[in-house]
Amino acid sequence: MSTTQLPNIASLRPNFIWGVSTSSFQIEGATQEDGRGPSVWDVYCQRGEIKNHDTGDVACDHYHRYREDVGLMKTLGVQAYRFSIAWPRVLPLGCGSANEAGLSFYDRLVDELLAAGIEPWLCLYHWDLPQALEERGGWFNRESTVWFADYTALVAARFGDRVKRFATFNEPSMFSLFNHSLGKRDRGSEAQFHRMIHNVNLAHGAAVDVLRAKVAGASIGCIHNLQPCRPSSSSEADALAAANLNVYWNYAFPDPQCRGEYPSSMRSAIEPYMQPGDLARICRPLDWFGLNHYSPVYVKSRPDSMLGYDFGEKPAGVPLTPIEWPIEPEAFRETLQLVHARYGLPIYVLENGYGSFEQPDQTGAVIDSGRIDMLRAYIGAMNSAAASGVDVRGYFVWSLLDNFEWDSGYSVRFGLTYVDYASLRRIPKSSFRWYADLIRASHP
Repeated sequence: MSTTQLPNIASLRPNFIWGVSTSSFQIEGATQEDGRGPSVWDVYCQRGEIKNHDTGDVACDHYHRYREDVGLMKTLGVQAYRFSIAWPRVLPLGCGSANEAGLSFYDRLVDELLAAGIEPWLCLYHWDLPQALEERGGWFNRESTVWFADYTALVAARFGDRVKRFATFNEPSMFSLFNHSLGKRDRGSEAQFHRMIHNVNLAHGAAVDVLRAKVAGASIGCIHNLQPCRPSSSSEADALAAANLNVYWNYAFPDPQCRGEYPSSMRSAIEPYMQPGDLARICRPLDWFGLNHYSPVYVKSRPDSMLGYDFGEKPAGVPLTPIEWPIEPEAFRETLQLVHARYGLPIYVLENGYGSFEQPDQTGAVIDSGRIDMLRAYIGAMNSAAASGVDVRGYFVWSLLDNFEWDSGYSVRFGLTYVDYASLRRIPKSSFRWYADLIRASHP
């Protein structure tokens, strides 16, 4: 298959939005500069938990090189850029006095994007909780709803004159379900886990209300990672484990946020933390559904674990990325159709990408044909979903840059742009040029 071939996009709307996504901790660096406070991820990295003992201290140095990175986006031709605010950069203690230097950085970034003709899509939370709030109980503390609302009010007041697209959270299922391995303390108990889910949902609803009140013309959503959970064998135990994980991974947040109810199988576990009116506080009107999707997950029964599951073997014959994530574009199409039918909101795909280990060749070029093939197949599946009536309005590649990939550190690369971490030089990969060609073909 030719690496220059573009997918069929005939069923996508004429004003379809093409973009790229990043997150603050994964690219910014400058973790101890200009008054930024520590996040839970800084503390987690300092404990040596990350592969190769990597940290986010420098990352891609986007804090100092944002103009260069916006220039890359302009060359790429994207209409939008989804990024996140580092909560501890603008509120070092999580609440209380704001940090003007941190706010000024995002002023400069937003202004640079607008000058380049790129719409800023601002995500309030992409996992980097201020450590000071973690020490007060973090998301286990119902007071976190107030902390998050106050933080949202600061961001809205500062940037709402120029930013209109807001996401409350990125992938709440990930930082709750896997919260120990995603930089937070151990869940400790199933009770704490359910308390956390409910508090995050309450914080989402509170943030939506703040944005509606403070930003004229705000367009608001939340970003959910929906990955079909499939049994890794034909056993009844594996089927039950997959069904249980599916509820928590895929529905524990969008169902209460968009439908005003928790999935039936988890309601009794959430009920002890409910107060009168909570579901109405959570289910606030939204403008769109943010979808992150990579692949299905395969699940086996593990009775000694909290939710009774573990990750199992992938079926033979399923193609895999270099980091062994299944490549199943039909699962992407089916997920888009499910979201459309279940939630009835316009959909923006805000993460989809390909993890690998590529390096420059002898000429200095970075040829990532596997990423091109995967993106082509998934965009084609998205086009098929649109042809079937799914209201999908945008697609953002994860990610603009190679970056700090959480527990994998810098060993895994998801970027359209190669980052040489020794020099911080940016090298557009062959997928960068392919995506630019696709955007130009979409908007001639």
